[in-house]
Amino acid sequence: MSSLSRDEVARVAGLARIELTPTEIDRLAGELEVIVDAVASVSEIATADVPATSHPLPMTNVFRPDVPEAPLDRDLVLAAAPAAEDGKFLVPQILGEDA
Repeated sequence: MSSLSRDEVARVAGLARIELTPTEIDRLAGELEVIVDAVASVSEIATADVPATSHPLPMTNVFRPDVPEAPLDRDLVLAAAPAAEDGKFLVPQILGEDA
């Protein structure tokens, strides 16, 4: 099994825009190697005669029935809002502003 180099860990961290110290790079290289080895072990076990599954037990739909209900009264909802304008929620502008 090939091991992950410090350069590979640093490159991935750079792609993710995560700043890592040299100590963190060393630690993560070891931790990621354990994960890669675990995935490789599972891949060795998964053969063509073993069906792929997403869950070990059968799943059933646990949602409630979809029954239409009357909508909330808009004026009542907007009365509880911090600010409203023209029958809509009024929120602070965030687009086009400097960070």
